[in-house]
Amino acid sequence: MLELPVNEFITLRQLQPEHAPALYSQLDQSRKSLRRFLPWVDYNTNQEHSLRFIEMMLRKAEDQEAIAFGIWVGEQLGGVVDLHSWDHLLDKAEMGYWLGEKFQGKGIAVASCQALINFAFTQLKLNKLEIRFALQNERSAQIPIRLGFAKEGILRHSAKLHGQYVDTVVMGILKQDWKFR
Repeated sequence: MLELPVNEFITLRQLQPEHAPALYSQLDQSRKSLRRFLPWVDYNTNQEHSLRFIEMMLRKAEDQEAIAFGIWVGEQLGGVVDLHSWDHLLDKAEMGYWLGEKFQGKGIAVASCQALINFAFTQLKLNKLEIRFALQNERSAQIPIRLGFAKEGILRHSAKLHGQYVDTVVMGILKQDWKFR
């Protein structure tokens, strides 16, 4: 299992099948707030769904298509940060993240993303990372801004949230522009 230390309190651990109960529990406790901008929350209704997600991400990690880490705050799983849509031709990937309600607003997401960005640029040799989020998700927008990502554009009606088309903001950062922390 791959582990990335973030700081003295936070560690990123590659999600493993035994993490499914903790992952589902954290998701379920924060379901109401998470589902506002994450439509997949409605499809994760039991531990088996969380287990299938973890197994899928492990297969994708083997194929170097994606990798998912649990964000461990002490001994508690607080959320997930991942790389997906890994493009080997362009050496880029998209980054996603979510935190349970009680872990939000404490700098955990920014610190966890910093560690994953360092890993992506140094170990995976990626050249670019992108973060995409619904235009209305002002809270999520603060994370790439704090990390130094540049707004690259808005994709109109490029996602669907609860039956409604929404615009997606694309923000990116190049390895040459990243200040390793």
